[in-house]
Amino acid sequence: MSDLNISSPMGREMFSYMPAYYENSRVIRADLNSKGAELDGLYKALNETLDQFFVRTATWGLDRWELELGIAIENGKPIEQRRAVVESKLRGAGQFSGRLVKNVAEAYDGGTVDVSFQPAEWSFTIKFVDTIGVPPNLDDLKMVIEEIKPAHLKVEYEFSYLLLRDIHGVITLNQIEQIPLSKFAGGGPIGK
Repeated sequence: MSDLNISSPMGREMFSYMPAYYENSRVIRADLNSKGAELDGLYKALNETLDQFFVRTATWGLDRWELELGIAIENGKPIEQRRAVVESKLRGAGQFSGRLVKNVAEAYDGGTVDVSFQPAEWSFTIKFVDTIGVPPNLDDLKMVIEEIKPAHLKVEYEFSYLLLRDIHGVITLNQIEQIPLSKFAGGGPIGK
C-alpha cells in the first residue's frame, strides 16, 4: 500500500479535491504526486524570491540591496552582518539626531544602545547596553556613523564587559571557561 502514498504536500492537497472513486487509483496518485512536486518547487521559488524584497530575509538578493545603496559587496562577511549594514544604511537617512544614531547603531548591534551628547566637548557617546564585549561588526558601524555625523563632532564608543565581581559565586568555573576572553574587561589577546 506504500506505493499509494503521495509525498508532495501540494499533491496531497489536490488529491483531497478528487472524487472518492480515485481513492485507490495508482495512476491518479502518481500523476498528482508528480504535478504536486512541480507546484511545491514553484511555491518554494516564489517564496524565496519574495524573501529578497525584505532586508531581514534577503539571501541571494542582498547583493542588489548593497548595489542600490552604494555599499561594497563583501561575500565573505556573515549574512547577518551584511543585512545589518543594509538596514543601517536604510535607517540612516534624514537629519542627524540622537534618535538617528540610536536607530543606526541598534541595526548593527541588535541590542539596546544609548546615545548621549556632550555639547561642551563637541562629541557624543554610543553605549552598547545589552552587548557584552565589542560587537562583531563594529568597524562597519564606525564607517556608517562617520558618514552620517557632522564632521565637527567626535564620537566615542562605550562597551559593557564582564567583571569578576559580577560573576563570582554566580556561575561555575566550567561555565566561565566557556566565555570568550573578549567578554571580560581587559580581555583580549595576551601581550597586547
